[in-house]
Amino acid sequence: MSTLEIDDGPLPLYERIKRGILAKIESGAWGRDQRIPSENELVRTLGVSRMTVNRAFSELADDGVLVRIHGVGTFVGGGAPLAPLMEIRNIADEIAGRGHRHSAVLLCREVALAPAEIAAQFGVATGRRLFHTIIVHAENDLPVQLEDRYVNPAEAPAYLDQDFTRVTPNQYLMGVAPLSEGEHLVEAVLAQDWECRHLRIEPAEPCLLVRRRTWSAGRLVSSARLLYPGSRYRLGGRFGNVSGS
Repeated sequence: MSTLEIDDGPLPLYERIKRGILAKIESGAWGRDQRIPSENELVRTLGVSRMTVNRAFSELADDGVLVRIHGVGTFVGGGAPLAPLMEIRNIADEIAGRGHRHSAVLLCREVALAPAEIAAQFGVATGRRLFHTIIVHAENDLPVQLEDRYVNPAEAPAYLDQDFTRVTPNQYLMGVAPLSEGEHLVEAVLAQDWECRHLRIEPAEPCLLVRRRTWSAGRLVSSARLLYPGSRYRLGGRFGNVSGS
């Protein structure tokens, strides 16, 4: 089995270990379902702490890159990356955290008249003017999310002036209207024809739809419809010790 090498760059050590593992996989040196060096082996050969290696392994397992089997070993996986369900995170940061490149294509930027369903969410009359954007986010040029978002102009008056190929709506809104509350509703759907074209998927491919609303200081800032191709993304979360089931 080939030895793992890590660079001397400025990133945290666990991130450099992750990148070293990804480089082995992407080069073909470590193939799918192949067992890779154990945590103990990497601690010994790299001269790093077990906690550092464990964090790298855990994050890559969450991303679907590695599969860990207790008592057996760690193997190269083939699953889709795992996106956080319970957190409001920036997709560009998620992609960068996997060592990949984020890009975005802006499909729509407009002042729209709110349809009845959206108007009800914002507590305004149907036809009220709201900001509206549609953006396709890609990971290494492969579309992974179609974001259809309405924004309250009173909470983010310069929203439509932003360059959303350089900054995501999440990044901008977090800066001007800090999050105080969020809501996620998840369902399985089939994409509409125009969505299939932009996500580059077949009409029969199942998709994950996340309906996300965010508030700042008790005021609804944004309502977004986030569509993920099912074969390219998973959603998940980790819970603490809670009562009930």
